Amino acid sequence: MSTPTPRRLLALLALAGLLHATLPAQAEPATAGAVSVEAGRLAIRHEKFVLANGFEVILVPDRRLPLVAFNLWVHAGPRNEAQGQTGFAHLFEHLVFAGSRHVPRGAFDKHIDAAGGTDSNGSTNFDRTNYFFTLPANQLEKGLWLKADMLGWMIDEVDSVALANQQDVVRNERRQTTENQPYGLVEEAKYHALYPEGHPYRAAVIGSHADIQRIQLKDVKDFARTYYRPNNATLVLAGDFDPAQAKALVQKYFGTLKPGPKPPEVRVTTPEITQERRLVMTDRVELPRLNLAWHTPPLYQPGDAELDVAAHVLGGGKASRLYGLLVREKQLAQSVAVMQGSQSLSSVFDIEVVARPGVSLDEIERLVDAEIARLAATPPTAAELAQARAVIETQVLQRMEKVATLADLVNHYNQMAGDPGFLAQDLARYDALTPAAVSAATAQWLQRERRVVIHAQPGDKLLPPEVPTPPMPTRAAKGERESLNGPEPWRLKPPAAASAKPLALPAAQSFTLPNGLTVIHSPKPGLPLVSASLVLRAGQAANPADKPGLAGFVAAMLPEGSATRSAQQIAEGLAGLGATLSAQAGAEEARLAFSGRKAAAREGLALLAELALSPAFADADIERIRAQRLAALAQVREQPDLLAEVVGQRAVYGEGHPLAENALGTVASLRALDAAALRAFWQAHYRPERAALVVAGDLSEAELRALVQPLFGAWQGRGEAPALAPLPPARPTAARTLVVDQPGASQTALAIVSPGPTAATPDAAPLKLMNAALGGLFTSRINHQLREVKGYTYGIYSGYTLGRERGEFGIHGSVRTDATGPAVAEIWRQVTGMRTRPMGAAELTRVRNAQLLSLPGLFDTNGAVVAGYAGNWAIGRPLSSITALPAQYAAITAADALKAARQHLDPSQLIVVAVGDRAKVLPQLRKLGRQVELRDAEGQLSRQ
Repeated sequence: MSTPTPRRLLALLALAGLLHATLPAQAEPATAGAVSVEAGRLAIRHEKFVLANGFEVILVPDRRLPLVAFNLWVHAGPRNEAQGQTGFAHLFEHLVFAGSRHVPRGAFDKHIDAAGGTDSNGSTNFDRTNYFFTLPANQLEKGLWLKADMLGWMIDEVDSVALANQQDVVRNERRQTTENQPYGLVEEAKYHALYPEGHPYRAAVIGSHADIQRIQLKDVKDFARTYYRPNNATLVLAGDFDPAQAKALVQKYFGTLKPGPKPPEVRVTTPEITQERRLVMTDRVELPRLNLAWHTPPLYQPGDAELDVAAHVLGGGKASRLYGLLVREKQLAQSVAVMQGSQSLSSVFDIEVVARPGVSLDEIERLVDAEIARLAATPPTAAELAQARAVIETQVLQRMEKVATLADLVNHYNQMAGDPGFLAQDLARYDALTPAAVSAATAQWLQRERRVVIHAQPGDKLLPPEVPTPPMPTRAAKGERESLNGPEPWRLKPPAAASAKPLALPAAQSFTLPNGLTVIHSPKPGLPLVSASLVLRAGQAANPADKPGLAGFVAAMLPEGSATRSAQQIAEGLAGLGATLSAQAGAEEARLAFSGRKAAAREGLALLAELALSPAFADADIERIRAQRLAALAQVREQPDLLAEVVGQRAVYGEGHPLAENALGTVASLRALDAAALRAFWQAHYRPERAALVVAGDLSEAELRALVQPLFGAWQGRGEAPALAPLPPARPTAARTLVVDQPGASQTALAIVSPGPTAATPDAAPLKLMNAALGGLFTSRINHQLREVKGYTYGIYSGYTLGRERGEFGIHGSVRTDATGPAVAEIWRQVTGMRTRPMGAAELTRVRNAQLLSLPGLFDTNGAVVAGYAGNWAIGRPLSSITALPAQYAAITAADALKAARQHLDPSQLIVVAVGDRAKVLPQLRKLGRQVELRDAEGQLSRQ
């Protein structure tokens, strides 16, 4: 019996012209997307076939853009790890990128850069490991060449040197993402409490230091023999390719890989929790956090969809019950998040509530328990169920907007549901749900005695004893390498690119309303989705000297109430549309952004207009947002990377500059701001003649004009527009090293910063290309040396911020505590080298192509197009500057890049901010010969 397509989504797709009968691949329209209707059911057009060696391939032709996404899933994750080898699957993911027999170590990512690749990475979850990138369509053969070598010949290059290097990298990743992040250890403790010893879900995916370090070369080879074989992997190709050609190339590159034995089946029983398990933990955090977690049904099993909807009802957004109760009404919580984390062996239903300062977690827990009991006893309303469905359906559509996420969705369905075409059945689960079913699943699964409760309190972060990092071996021993597949010398030569289509970026047109509002429109027919952003000259730079944080406070207030709707009504309206809306102020501009389905465009744009033109600034809402922002200001102290950035801003701009303070403001300014100040700022800066509405998606110009004029045409600024005072120049402190103490920190967060040029600089393109080589790309000089060669970091990057009136340069990342001094010294060497001599021809070609050929992949969603044109308007550039980028990048020479480095990259001006363990870091940094000062969390001189 066929499953019906969800009616709302089917109607939307039909209106957008996306639904059509299945056509043979060769008869597809030149611009056809991947969505179709087959036998009355919504489907992703695909074809699956299996090679003789068991390798699964799924083709998803999608002609919307000249791009192809390559998405390889190896069906192995922590669920397949042996006892005492936590983190193995994730470590193996890193090793796969290290090199292969026909792609030398370090060359893989360089090939991706040189081809114009985007979205290149890998990830591991409990059930699988995936490897993905997106290339221009003319690089189909090169992508298959790379993927085949990753799967078939990576083990040939794994030796003790490669293993030791990636062990260092992964351990740095653990320090950065788990140990040096607020509540990071709480997440790990939650899984320890949920699952017993021996269960594959017990540990964090990243594993423990001890287990990562004890992995031996023999273990790596055994894992490869068992799991990294063609009969345990699936490749999805999604994008602009000829299916017949793709099949022939897949056979060419993957057909000779030797299959392995069938991997052992994972047979695991998850013991039922019959008595509540409670933990109290301390962490270096500012605010307490409550976690409640339950075992729930595995993915796609009965109860999974019901609990997904229950999560939306309880805490799926600002319209949810717990957000309304704990954040808005009682103001006990800083944030609420609820989710059904669906997995193959056992899912986890998780409720996470961060408390406001001084609030008892016991009180929050009682209120959460009462709300769960209410949902278990009384079904959700029809409106709540409709909101959950709308949000889920929009999220699915948005995953199909980008070929990279479309490919991953198909691979997900293939492994987890056993059917790459499971889309209709997936959505139908929610369409068939009744309120009573949601209530019954809540009552069955979310019982108090079946859960884990964790109270995380501010205090010391208790880390296990340090596992020493052995010295990096300098060379591999003889006989360490072996092969699963025989040598094929023809693979040593990378395949050439096919003829490329002319490189074209999404163009935009603009028109101006009589009131001065600029409207920028970039049409993108296809999926029925629309994104919009209202951009205003109302950022942090406009703050009066005595009112830091004012611009951000005003932006935060906009969704919290209008002249006709309360914050709750606004949130419920958005949820009913399945749409998202955000409001925030950056350094030089404020943005109100909307994203949703085309059917919601009218109401979404109307909401943007309503919030911008008639905010309420009600006293009760001001007090609530004030408390939220004061708590968020405190939370900066617990996040080393943010703290380094805040201290760096103060050092770059100098005391009294509008951009020197934290964008949130100060405790004093936040307490002093009132409705009169907020409204005065809004009246002065939220004006149509100083704003642009940027819209991209499935709207024609006629449709957009018909929407915009009635909604925004009556908008008038109040009184005469005040003159825009020019931003004062940066007044940086003298170049020196600033240390902020975080005792016991496992890493040092670095921000190496200086003033930089503005967007008006004529050498913006050479500057960006030069920075790509220095620290902008994964393959950059700084990241390569500190991560791949020395094992000091999980990742470190540099970049220029080119604003309308301000400019900055920064190098940001976290490094191992004991390598802080050597890491900074190495960064200095790379900066100096960038200024000393021009790039060689190979490096120049690679980084130029990485900027030039990747451009279509950087504008592949409505949101990306809107962000690009909104940012373009904010810094004062003409519309044509985006479509002119290809010609600009193509013309850059090594001499241009060298000149940009010498003009805009001065090591003598760089200020180093290091947030870490003072006792261990200070002696290292003093050896570098620069003046070192101690600063507090606000960037002020410390008396310690």
